[in-house]
Amino acid sequence: MTRLMAVGLLLLGAFFLLGAAVSGHTPPAVDEFVARHLGADWQDTTGQVANGISYVLGPVLPGVAALALVVVALLMRGRPGLMSLLLRCVLLLAACRAVSLVKPLFDRQRPRDYPDFSFPSGHVVSVASVAFTGVVLCAWLARRYLRLVVAIAVAAVVVIALCRMLLDVHWLTDVFGGALGVVGVGLLVAPPLRLLPARAPVAATAA
Repeated sequence: MTRLMAVGLLLLGAFFLLGAAVSGHTPPAVDEFVARHLGADWQDTTGQVANGISYVLGPVLPGVAALALVVVALLMRGRPGLMSLLLRCVLLLAACRAVSLVKPLFDRQRPRDYPDFSFPSGHVVSVASVAFTGVVLCAWLARRYLRLVVAIAVAAVVVIALCRMLLDVHWLTDVFGGALGVVGVGLLVAPPLRLLPARAPVAATAA
C-alpha cells in the first residue's frame, strides 16, 4: 500500500466515522450554529443566487465532465498514452462520485424539509469529484498550472458547500463529509489506476 493510499484509507475511515456520529442523532452544536446563521434566509435573494449556482455546480457536472473526457479520449486514439490517461480519469471520477451512494447508510435528515438524505452532500461530492480529477489531470498535462488549478478546485468546492448551507438543505458536517469522502476515495483509487503519483506530461512522452 502506497503512502497516498494509506492517507486515503485514513480519510475514508474518518468519513465513515463522521457519518456514523451524525446519523440519527441531534445535530452537533456547530451544525446548528451554522444553520441558524447561514440558512435562516434561504428564501431571499442570496438564496436565489445560491440556488442558481447549485444548478450549475450540481450532480449533472460529473456526467458532463465524464462525457467530455470520453469524447476527447476517442479523438486521441492516435495517442494511446493520452487516451489511456483520459479514460483512467473517467474511472477515477466515477469512483469519487460513488461516495454519494452511501447516503441511505446514514439516513440523516436535512436541516429543513427536503427530499433525499443529508449526509454526505451530493452537490459537494459532485464538485469535489470533478475538482479532484481535474487536479490529477493537470498534474499530468500542465503541471506549471497546478497551483492555479488546485486553488480553483478548492474555491469551487467551498462555493458549492456554502451555497448548500445557505439554502439550508445541508449541515456543515454534510458538506465537510462530502469533500472528505471524495479525497479519501480519490487517494485510494488513483494509485492502482496509475494516476498518482503523476509522472512526466503525456504530451511530452508521446512526442
